[in-house]
Formats: sequence, structure tokens, C-alpha cells
Amino acid sequence: MLCVDEKSQIQALNRTQPVLPMGLGYVEGITHDYVRHGTTTLFAALDIATGAVFTECKPRHQEFLSFLRHLDESVPPELDLHLIVDNYATHKHPKVRTWLGAAAPLSPALPPTYSSWRNQVERWFGLITQRAIRRGSFTSVHDLVQKIDAFVQRYNRSSRPFVWTATADSILQKIARLCSRISGTRH
Repeated sequence: MLCVDEKSQIQALNRTQPVLPMGLGYVEGITHDYVRHGTTTLFAALDIATGAVFTECKPRHQEFLSFLRHLDESVPPELDLHLIVDNYATHKHPKVRTWLGAAAPLSPALPPTYSSWRNQVERWFGLITQRAIRRGSFTSVHDLVQKIDAFVQRYNRSSRPFVWTATADSILQKIARLCSRISGTRH
């Protein structure tokens, strides 16, 4: 079972000044000006059993079908592959649907609209953004892709599955606290 999605328009920004680290009494310093070298789209498939991630960077988000083909070739043929993908238009494109219908071992599952939080690869995108992309400085798109690949290799060496730890009661209590703070009345 793989959670599949893409993170499009990742910018290769080269800061004009180096990022200054946080210190006592001051916050991290980052310049507002940069040189933009282009963008890439990161396609990812997260194995929910192991937490390992299979990725590929492409110039455009329309190359989703190419990523699926590469993913299909990379998985042992004796395995049935089940994909969790969101309702993004690219995932429902007629060419993608036709190919998925012809690829017997691939079986897509489309979660309901507005439930992308269920797709665990979204959480992984948050990790790579926070740890490798957001404050990075990249001299080219190639440099950005190399740093993404290096992060993925490091991540996969110690990957483990995501585990939901919140209970329904704890979530409802958190919502009740939020409601009481923002409105002063219970909902």
C-alpha cells in the first residue's frame, strides 16, 4: 500500500546572503532577496508498512503517469500494488485512468475530497519541506534535486511507518478548548 502524491513548484532559490543561525537574544536571520533558478516537481510514494519513500523529480506536474510507470517497474512483479491518491485532477486524467485500468497489479484508492490529511505522504512532504527545502539555498534546479535525493536517501536509511497517536477523545477535547478560547461559548 503506497500513498502517492506530488509536491509541485518547488523553487530553487539562491539566497543573496547566507542564513545566519539563531543565537542568544536574536532569531535566525534570512534575507528576503534571492535569485530564482527555476522549479521542480517532487513525486513521492510512501510505503505505509515501512515508512520508506520512493521519489522522482520531474520538471512538470503533468508527468504523474511517467512516475507511476517508473514506480510499477520498480516494484517486484509478484506484489499487488495498491495506491492511495487524492482527487487532484492530474490523478483522474483519462490517460492516467486508462493506464491504471490496464496495469493489473496497480489498484488506486481515491479518498474523499478534503481528506488529504489521510494521505500519509502529505505528512512526509511536511518533513522534507521543514528539514531540507524551506531554508535551503540552491544554486540551480539540479542542486535542489540533488539535495532532495540526499535527504530521501538519509530518510530511507532510518524510515519507519507513521503512527497515529491521537485518540478521538483527545481530538474532541482539543476542539472544545479551541472553541472556548475563540468564542467564549461551547459549540
